[in-house]
Amino acid sequence: MFNNLKSEKQERIINAAIKEFVQSGFEKASTNEIVKEANISKGSLFNYFNSKKDLYVYLIEYSIQVIEKLYEQIDLSETDLFKRIENIGLQKLHIHKKFPHVFDFLASSTQEESAEVKKIIKHKVDPIYDQGKKIIYKHIDYSKFREEIDIEKAIEILNWTMFGFGKKALHQIDTFEDIGEFGNQYLKEWEGYTKILKYSFYK
Repeated sequence: MFNNLKSEKQERIINAAIKEFVQSGFEKASTNEIVKEANISKGSLFNYFNSKKDLYVYLIEYSIQVIEKLYEQIDLSETDLFKRIENIGLQKLHIHKKFPHVFDFLASSTQEESAEVKKIIKHKVDPIYDQGKKIIYKHIDYSKFREEIDIEKAIEILNWTMFGFGKKALHQIDTFEDIGEFGNQYLKEWEGYTKILKYSFYK
């Protein structure tokens, strides 16, 4: 039933529901807020999903599909760690433009304490993060790093930098109509950070 809706309406409901679950958590999330934000009736929502739990599980599975598509787009022939992470960052921006809260939703789900959904999250979400770590660092050429550098710590620093830079970019992205134009600015700025980090880590 839900999958038969026009994609624009589906996205509106998905985004409204994800936003509410991120802000309030599963237990406190209000279906009244979701229908108000999505501009649909409560009857319609429960016509598409039998319960709040059904909706939540659908969103988990939907978000996982979004992340899996992101993993599929990663160019594994690119062996430079900085280029690999840059590529992932750009993919994330494109996803964010369509589903602004999807990454926050999956991250917040791992902190969810509700017994009603905790097992489902552990079963579905944890493996996707483990899979992601393996894919992101697959075939990376670590010989570029200087011998005295602790690679694990270097990767942590790189991830912290990317996380902070990504957050900053997400605050700016909504001011741009053209994602391509924003992507060019994003790459130019990211280059400035990678130059410093490469100087610190690479031979």
